[in-house]
Amino acid sequence: QVQLVESGGGLVQAGGSLRLSCEASGSTFSRNSRYVMGWYRQARGKQRELVATIISPSGTNYADSVKGRFTISRDNAKNTVYLQMNSLKPEDTAVYYCYYRGIYDTRDYWGQGTQVTVSS
Repeated sequence: QVQLVESGGGLVQAGGSLRLSCEASGSTFSRNSRYVMGWYRQARGKQRELVATIISPSGTNYADSVKGRFTISRDNAKNTVYLQMNSLKPEDTAVYYCYYRGIYDTRDYWGQGTQVTVSS
């Protein structure tokens, strides 16, 4: 099992910044040397979509809509992935979900979600 705990959402004006954090724990997480971990988002009335992921041991993947504005990073010592969001736009408003799947896992893991609201 893997547990994902998110933090860092909130309300910000357009052009502002936020940083999301996702801390992972659990026995399965500890034994997976290769995994995908990152962020998806779901706006009201829309499908969940990829924002950015880290593909361990190396590599990142970003949605075209956030390239150049968002940066995903990780702290292996803290089992935490971060999403630095700059130049936020009202269309970035959504619930952001942390995602994880390890090489030995047979299912996806999701966090509880954190609301990001960008006002115009």
